[in-house]
Amino acid sequence: MLRKPVFAANWKMNHGPSDAKAFLRTFLVHYSRRTDRSVVFFPPALTLHAVTEALRDRPDIIVGVQNIHWEPKGAFTGELSAAIARDASARMVLVGHSERRHIFGETDEQTGLKCAAVVAAGLTPMLCVGEKLEERERGSAEAIVIRQLRAGFAGVQPAQIANALVAYEPVWAIGAARPAPHAYTSAVCHAVRAALGERLGDFGILYGGSAGPGLVAALGDSVDGLFLGRFAHDPSAVETVLDELTATR
Repeated sequence: MLRKPVFAANWKMNHGPSDAKAFLRTFLVHYSRRTDRSVVFFPPALTLHAVTEALRDRPDIIVGVQNIHWEPKGAFTGELSAAIARDASARMVLVGHSERRHIFGETDEQTGLKCAAVVAAGLTPMLCVGEKLEERERGSAEAIVIRQLRAGFAGVQPAQIANALVAYEPVWAIGAARPAPHAYTSAVCHAVRAALGERLGDFGILYGGSAGPGLVAALGDSVDGLFLGRFAHDPSAVETVLDELTATR
C-alpha cells in the first residue's frame, strides 16, 4: 500500500460543542501525534469551531465539514460555502453522503458542483458513493458507484483527484447489524480502481457502512481505511480502530 491509512469519523447530528470538547479531551489523552496515518473528524457545523480550537496544537488531525453549497455566496439560508468552511479552519468537506442523497435529494450533478467548489476553495473533498439494496440485488452496484464517481469528479482535474478521498458506503449496510460482506466490498472497490484509476488518477478509498472495530484487517488492501458513523461517537471505539490500523499497516 502506497497511501497512508485513513480513519475518518462522521459525527452527523451528534456532539454539540460541549460534548465535542469532552470527547477530544478523552481521545487526545490516548492518541499521540503520528505521521503514518491520517485522522479526520467531521463535526456538525456549529461544533466546528470548538473542535478546531481543541485541536489547535494537533495539525496531524484533520477537521472537515459535513456539507457545503456549491455557490460562493448568496441568498441560501442555512447553507455554508466552501470559502466559509475554509475560513472557519476546515480542511476537508464531505460530499454526497448517502443521507444527503436519499433524505435531502442531492443529485449526482450537485455532487459534481460541490466537489468542484471544494477544490476551487483549496479544500479536499471526500466523495461518498454507494448503491441501494435494489441496485445490489440487480447486480448493478459497480455501475452505480462508477457513475456516482464520474459525476462527482466531472469538474475536477486528475491531479486534484489524487488528493481526494472516496468513501464507499453501500446504503443497505449503513446502520445495519454488520457491514457488507468483505469479499463483496473488496470486489466493488477493486472494480472502481480498475475502471477509473487511469482516467481519474489515484484516489484513496475508505469503507463505511456499519464499519467498526475488527474490520481493517478483514478488508486488507482493497481499501485505504475506514469511514465510521455511530462507532465514532465513542472515543474508546475510535482508539480501538486506530490501534488496529497500527497493527495491520
